[in-house]
Amino acid sequence: MKSVPRFILIIVLSYLGGYLFPWWTVAVAAFLVAVLIPLPPLRSFLNGFIAVFLLWLALAFFKDIQNDHILANRMSELIIKVKNPILIGVISAFIGGLVAGFGGLTGSYLRYKKKPVAVAKPVATHA
Repeated sequence: MKSVPRFILIIVLSYLGGYLFPWWTVAVAAFLVAVLIPLPPLRSFLNGFIAVFLLWLALAFFKDIQNDHILANRMSELIIKVKNPILIGVISAFIGGLVAGFGGLTGSYLRYKKKPVAVAKPVATHA
């Protein structure tokens, strides 16, 4: 149940950070949220990845509609040699998601404590 507030907090911090700081602040946002609200490492990675992936995909989609797909068409032809504006948006969202996911994973490793494993004591044998 901790995942939903973390998800929303990562989206809000990433969106606000994107206007004030460089693009890689999504990793800092996911890191801070993972330190403040600890979860297991895999869930922290997925939380950061999915939050930023959906945020960047939505932002790319709305900006692409505003300029009538002109820039996305040209960039997709230049980078991936195919005229497909949706694919260039998915690729950029995937990169942002990976950066945020690794930021969240780092934060969870900093904070997450593994449960101790019970170690069996050797039985002393008397001959």
